[in-house]
Amino acid sequence: MSQPQPPTQEQLDAYIRTRLALAGVDLAMLPETPDPATGVPTRDQALRSLRSFVTAGPVAIAGWTPPVSGAPAAVYAQQAAPPLLYPSITEAWTGKADGK
Repeated sequence: MSQPQPPTQEQLDAYIRTRLALAGVDLAMLPETPDPATGVPTRDQALRSLRSFVTAGPVAIAGWTPPVSGAPAAVYAQQAAPPLLYPSITEAWTGKADGK
């Protein structure tokens, strides 16, 4: 199986804008230039911060270990990846559903 390619900056921006739109947040409401009176971040600053968060989040999830010790820890540690809401769709995307 080929390794997934990391998303481009444009793809990350589209993902972030889509997630924000689904949550009812419009980045266009932020100013384009810094406003020292209010300290509100600009659109570029907010997008840059969110891009940093999105690219750092999976690393934090991958480093997760179960917060238990003893016998049940081994059972929890067998889970190779964080749980997914829709594993069947993920399997279809990754080709696992077709046995590839």
